[in-house]
Formats: sequence, structure tokens, C-alpha cells
Amino acid sequence: MPSGRVHNLINIAAYCVLSAGALVAARQDLLTVTPVQALNFSVAFFAGTLLLSPDLDLADGGGVDSKRRWGVLGVLWVPYGWLFRHRGLSHTWLLGPLTRLLYLGLWGGLLLGLVRFLWPGAPLPELPQPISLKVVLPLVLGYYLSQWLHLIADGVWPGHGWRQVRRRVGGRVRRRG
Repeated sequence: MPSGRVHNLINIAAYCVLSAGALVAARQDLLTVTPVQALNFSVAFFAGTLLLSPDLDLADGGGVDSKRRWGVLGVLWVPYGWLFRHRGLSHTWLLGPLTRLLYLGLWGGLLLGLVRFLWPGAPLPELPQPISLKVVLPLVLGYYLSQWLHLIADGVWPGHGWRQVRRRVGGRVRRRG
């Protein structure tokens, strides 16, 4: 399996090719991308590549580049490594990336709750309303694409994990019947 550095190089190369393709398509009026959409896609793509790698399920060790990039906050990913076995649910195509976002959201919610408890009148940032699909879609695409490139490099294809779940559930049902 590729090392963390190889995963990063694969993602960066794919980003360059994708960006060049998007520029060519935009020049030929086949695609319209605003600077904000390009920025949102890029930020999500590189956050997914460098900070939220599927290999954070190994974060209870110490050799995960993504965990090291979090600096002292890397310790927050240790429980994630305890929750998910390597190449299990965390390496599925839809739920795997979502587990990292939900896990990060849990920590953010705990931090927000702590701030509200200690400083009830604290001015906190608010999300703009309504949130446009033109803003959210590039974020989701950038993040998920970075995750999928990692999974492809690991040899994990769509359906990975679901077959195991179906076998376990199916096996239990057959034993009872």
C-alpha cells in the first residue's frame, strides 16, 4: 500500500490535472466556476488530503502524517483510531469520509459547548443563511474526491465494507432460521 507521502503526491498530481482540465473547459465555455467555488473545492480537497486522511484510523499509533499535521491537536484523533479498525468502515466510499467529518463535528460541538458554559455571552461566528448549493457542492466534491483518490490508491473500490456487513447480517439471520 502507498505511504502517506505517495498518497499526497497522487492527490496533488490529480489536483493539477483536474485544475488544468477545469481551466481548459472554462476557456471553452463548457464549465463555469467562480473564484469562490474554486477556493472552496481547493480548501476541501487539501484538507481531505493533508488533514483528514482515511489513515487517521491508525492515529492511535504515531506514524500518520495527517495526525502529525494537527500538531498538539493530533491527540484528538487517537480515539478515532480506537473506534475504527484500519480499512474498515473508515475506508468505505460514502460513510468513511463522513465518519471523519462527524467526529470532527463532535469535537467542535464539545468545544462550542465548553465556550458557551464558561463564557455565556461569547460572540460566536454564525453560518450564513441560507447556505447555497453553489457553496456547499464544491466543498463536498473537493473533500470526497480527495478521500476517493486515497481509497483507489489503497485498492479499495466502492462496495468495500458493505459486503462484509451483508455477510455478517446474512450469517446471523441464517443461523437463527
